[in-house]
Amino acid sequence: MEFDASWLEQQLNLNKNFKKAFIHRSFLNEAGSDMESNERLEFLGDSILSFIISSYLFKERTSDAEGDLTNLRSFIVKTKSLAGAAAALNLGSYLKLSKGEELSGGRDNPQILANTFEALLGAIFLEHGLEAATRFIQQSLLPLFGREIKSGPPKDAKSYLQEIAQTRTKQSPKYKILETSGPDHAKQFSVGVFLEGRMIGEGKGPSKQIAEEQAANQALNQLQKTLR
Repeated sequence: MEFDASWLEQQLNLNKNFKKAFIHRSFLNEAGSDMESNERLEFLGDSILSFIISSYLFKERTSDAEGDLTNLRSFIVKTKSLAGAAAALNLGSYLKLSKGEELSGGRDNPQILANTFEALLGAIFLEHGLEAATRFIQQSLLPLFGREIKSGPPKDAKSYLQEIAQTRTKQSPKYKILETSGPDHAKQFSVGVFLEGRMIGEGKGPSKQIAEEQAANQALNQLQKTLR
């Protein structure tokens, strides 16, 4: 099975779940409340994706400890990666958005694209089963990370901060949501990272993951100043 444009268009004509996978929450404000957004499918797709990637890495990287597998999975299953895979499949062109979301560049919004990718995966699982969902991930997402799957991911800010914190304090940094703002379809998160009960960095972004990464970067900058 090739998950190309012709296949997707065929599915859109046949299956309600595939149509639903592209209905963004903002569209409901204009289309009426009798429709359902893709958020439930996104929830399902998120879980299916985690299972597929976890199972794949468990088989491929047999000598990795749990923490290494978790870090690699997080590196693959992140907004930027899913948005890139969604863009390669041109998923943005199928989205149903409000006029406001359309004008603000919603079809190219990384968070919206990532959520749509997960919703589509949920629809594939419901209509065609786990085997088809696994093939979809193997074709669309895993090829983007051939090098990292072989050698492990480059360390991100959160990983570096974890190492420094463990070395200096024997404790792990804790991330907490400080504030959320904006409508449900375009939320902004403010996240603080804490060490020994003290906030050492703060970040903001359209997802908790992005906000946490920014908070970790700020914390690293602060820690580097104290080491000079």
